[in-house]
Amino acid sequence: MNSAGGIILCLAYILGLLSTATAWGKFVLLGLGVAAALIVPRFWRSSPRRKLWFAAGIIGLLASLYLQLRMPQPAGNDISKSIPTSDGCVEKQFVIVQGKIGSVPRLTRSHRAQFWLEATYLNQEQPGTNTDVANESQKVSGKLYVTVPLLQGSGLYPGEIVAVTGVLYKPKPATNPGGFDFKTYLAKEGAFAGLSGHKIDVPNQQKQQWGWWALRQKIIRSQVDWLGIPEGALVSAMVLGSRAVDLPYDIKDQFTGVGLAHALGSPGFKLSLILGVLLALTQRFSSKIRFSLGLIILVLFVSLTGMQPATMRAALMGLGVLVALVMQRKIKRRGLLLLAATILLLLNPLWLWDVGFQLSFIATLGLQVTMPPLMKQLDWLPPAIASIIAIPIAVSLWTLPLQLYVFSIVPTYGILANIIASPLITVILAGGIISALAGVFLPVAGSALAWLLYYPTHFLIAIAEFFYSLPGNSYTIGKISLLQMLALYGLIVVVWFSRWWHRRWWLAGVIAVALVAIPAWQTKLTLFRATALATTQQQVLVIQDQNQVLLVNSGDADTVNYTVLPFLEQQGVNQIDWAVALDTNFRFKSGWTELLTAKQVKNFYINATAKDTNSEPAQDNQTITGTVAGSKGTFQTLPVAQNVSLGSTVIKLISAEPSVLQLQLHEQSWLVLGAMKPDKQKQVASSLPRAQVLYWSGEALAPELVEALQPVVAIASSTNIDLDTVQQLQKSKTKIYWTGCDGAIQWTPANGFEPTLQAMDNNTSQL
Repeated sequence: MNSAGGIILCLAYILGLLSTATAWGKFVLLGLGVAAALIVPRFWRSSPRRKLWFAAGIIGLLASLYLQLRMPQPAGNDISKSIPTSDGCVEKQFVIVQGKIGSVPRLTRSHRAQFWLEATYLNQEQPGTNTDVANESQKVSGKLYVTVPLLQGSGLYPGEIVAVTGVLYKPKPATNPGGFDFKTYLAKEGAFAGLSGHKIDVPNQQKQQWGWWALRQKIIRSQVDWLGIPEGALVSAMVLGSRAVDLPYDIKDQFTGVGLAHALGSPGFKLSLILGVLLALTQRFSSKIRFSLGLIILVLFVSLTGMQPATMRAALMGLGVLVALVMQRKIKRRGLLLLAATILLLLNPLWLWDVGFQLSFIATLGLQVTMPPLMKQLDWLPPAIASIIAIPIAVSLWTLPLQLYVFSIVPTYGILANIIASPLITVILAGGIISALAGVFLPVAGSALAWLLYYPTHFLIAIAEFFYSLPGNSYTIGKISLLQMLALYGLIVVVWFSRWWHRRWWLAGVIAVALVAIPAWQTKLTLFRATALATTQQQVLVIQDQNQVLLVNSGDADTVNYTVLPFLEQQGVNQIDWAVALDTNFRFKSGWTELLTAKQVKNFYINATAKDTNSEPAQDNQTITGTVAGSKGTFQTLPVAQNVSLGSTVIKLISAEPSVLQLQLHEQSWLVLGAMKPDKQKQVASSLPRAQVLYWSGEALAPELVEALQPVVAIASSTNIDLDTVQQLQKSKTKIYWTGCDGAIQWTPANGFEPTLQAMDNNTSQL
């Protein structure tokens, strides 16, 4: 078989895996293989034989079936099946689980320790202080996503047998548009349940086992010892990968936000640097010795950094270089990249849907294809400087469509930040690798060498902070469709193959911008949508009126980071035209501070009349006022009992304390009801206007209030809902939506109310 035949079969396998995105894709691919066998040889004289095209179609079909067979499924005694199906939507149970730790505990954003646990025994009853878990529990299997308090997780190591007491739960899909799909994430890892633990017991004294994790921890300790945090952690993350190191999340966010995320996990650059130095130092040795030394380096590299898709891609391509060295053959880089992708997807076809896998291969292809012509255009510069400029441009060009499809964000200063930071990244990587090698054998030497990297690392962090603090450090265009992404890559490929288009690359750029901008502009031109986000502490309402956005409440800082901002980014919202803060509670003000840091607010309205016993309102208001003024916005007090027009939406603050807000959305009236005790509800019931939609926190409502309002639709923003209130609303034939079960609720004049989660046909029947 010639190289063309191998390329066709490899592509057929990959396309077969991709075809699983649609129910009928595999049969279309088989049909294309048959059609190619009948048609292509007639027009392509040097075409492979018909048998090869038939084989390609069959391989594509088998690849789709292979991926379905490799999809993780819970075993018969998987621990997730022990969670009872409740009448409501929250599926959880208090348990104690015994099992073996499968990973080094890591710090989460909520400052808890997280690790994987291979479950062996389950006790569904609350354990006593001296309980032998194994004797009283049922035998189970399965992988658990476990989080525990930080102090409880300290000192744990892989292979240790522990008993974790906490709440066992089933993960949920994304409850908000643009939110994190926790259920899919766990399923890809082969896990179908999570455990929120509050206590860990070690049944017996166990001898600590050795593993690669211990070597990683030794390297991290040696580099952090003299460098400190965050410099030492950053050096370790650049050498070992960000998944192996608890790098502070603010540093991660800054590097990701300015397009420097690759510095925290770029195995290809690290491995090419190591192999390049090794091959340069062993030029006088025989090819077999050089191959053996290189193979040892590859094994050590993968073992230390972990078997992640990007790492395995770099290792396989490094192995290809070593094989070519022994056989004294020229390397076909694009063929080697395709072969590496095929081998990895044979080992684990699920990696095809891993964003890290996709970005790694696309970025490498971009370097292979686009960097040479860019270097020719920059031949008037010294080669070292030209490569520093060409590399980020080539990588950004090829990864941008995928970034838009997955993340919806463009780092505005990404290319410039990479050009400035590249020399520092190279120095830190080289020094970090040397420090890591020294730290394995002599930790003090590793610490001393790492200390020499303080200023380069400090300057690199300063560069990330500077670009991250600039206004407009990222631009959100909203999530593009799969068809748009494929069209963008089609333009890139056309420019790559066609000389005519290669000379007119600027025209392709204009078409690419139009492919993204015109649909987004057209969608916003006619858009009117109200979204009640799925939150747990405060009702958060987003109203999109064409290109204008009104936000009512923000929640606390976690709600902003995990719910509000992801939703706004997915919707392509770069600024908020009107923000309304109904509650002056301190934790909610922290949410506004977080939001104002990320998005510009043109007009900010605050319910200054409401009382706040948990903070200092004047000081907090000054902070918010200063932030709004700094972004050239206006800060205003929301008047009571007066209509305020915000675009086509009219709002009226009915009551300041407790807060009650009325909104007129087209012909529909909404009432946002703040936290209110039953006695107060009875007092204000007669004074409240009727509204078609009641939006409240899910707490108990007084019968007098329900009788007075008689809403057509009621939206409860909570993980729990008062059942007596549900019965009262049902008697008045009110349609109930519950964000704890339905996810975010979206309303448009054309389609009415639509819950994000469609798992249940009728919430009220489940309550």
